Amino acid sequence: MNAPLPVQVLKQHLIDPEICIRCNTCEETCPVDAITHDSNNYVVDPDICNGCMACVPPCPTGSIDNWRLVLRTDAYSVQDQLGWEELPLEKALPEGADAGAGAQSALADPDAPAPSSAMAAPFSPAGASVPPWSAAHPYVNLYTHKAPMTATVVGNYRVTDADTESDIHHIVLDFGDLPFPVLEGQSIGILPPGTDAQGRPHHARQYSLASPRDGERAGYNNLSLTVKRVTEDHGGAAAHGVCSNYLCDLAKNDTVQVIGPFGHTFLMPNHPRANLIMICTGTGSAPMRAMTERYRRRIDTGENGRLMLFFGARTERELPYFGPLMKLPRDFIDINLALSREAGQPKRYVQDLIRERAAQVRDLLSDRNTCIYVCGLKGMEVGVLDALRDVAMQSGQDWSILHDVLRREGRLHFETY
Repeated sequence: MNAPLPVQVLKQHLIDPEICIRCNTCEETCPVDAITHDSNNYVVDPDICNGCMACVPPCPTGSIDNWRLVLRTDAYSVQDQLGWEELPLEKALPEGADAGAGAQSALADPDAPAPSSAMAAPFSPAGASVPPWSAAHPYVNLYTHKAPMTATVVGNYRVTDADTESDIHHIVLDFGDLPFPVLEGQSIGILPPGTDAQGRPHHARQYSLASPRDGERAGYNNLSLTVKRVTEDHGGAAAHGVCSNYLCDLAKNDTVQVIGPFGHTFLMPNHPRANLIMICTGTGSAPMRAMTERYRRRIDTGENGRLMLFFGARTERELPYFGPLMKLPRDFIDINLALSREAGQPKRYVQDLIRERAAQVRDLLSDRNTCIYVCGLKGMEVGVLDALRDVAMQSGQDWSILHDVLRREGRLHFETY
């Protein structure tokens, strides 16, 4: 056991600004509101953080998992951290204050034991913080803000009808001879050129991969993204998406600065006969396309389980990849389209279709080879969880128990924004 530490020593929790991609996951996850941000950095308040570790597993980059032993009176303030471009080096503690690796977090009881790994995440998000047991090992953070990878644009195609409001592009990036290994469900960061209002270089924006691990074109060192041109915010007010507009306007042979890859939990299972329930809206279809294409390429091997897709959009014409999706064999994938503004049809959302297909969803949920993936706007989480609860309750299952099992076994994953 570690010896008790002097009360003046603090194991301070810090976020690495060079790796952080400003995705807001840590701030949303923190149960005590110790994490905040400005236009520059995400930071941890040492006067609030209790070292519960709830924010660590969901972070896609690992930037959250950084610590410094400091005297409590010398803790780095929120204002200090907001101005950082990189983490400070470890400082030597004064003689007599060096207490080893178990130093107390900001508000820890001096007489309490340091948290063990088994106690690390008492606050559970809606989805799993671990990948499916059979998922392949992901590579993460191979390229950073200081040392990005240069990729070449080899394709940029609009995948929604030209007369619709949803300007969504399929963008293919090639990495030449340099390695950039990825898995279905991972994401990358794009560094848009130019500076922000304060004159600082733009931070990276995160995009999910729309292609499988062996490339958009099998056997080539490339990948694809699904990007919507942002011209307004979620409330409908005019807003110019710096990175989305940059990407949508790229031409063939342009080059792009890329960091990553990111993500170690939202990964597809690899064991034979694994089933996927995929629930998405809009550009949330990107990881679902990657997983579906991985399954399609091995359709003749007999390894595939069942695929069930719930895909939401306003109209068919605003569904990215609608044409290729509808050409997939019906015995390969069970497609359910939820259209909220299709002329002459009632509004339907993905949660409505989950309830309509309750028998089929229930059958898949009863199979421990089934994993569920949800990607899209943050607001869809509650509706999807409510629908899954209703499906479980119809068969007499306790949803709270089933939900806990799905999370613990890495079988229910959310990637929402």
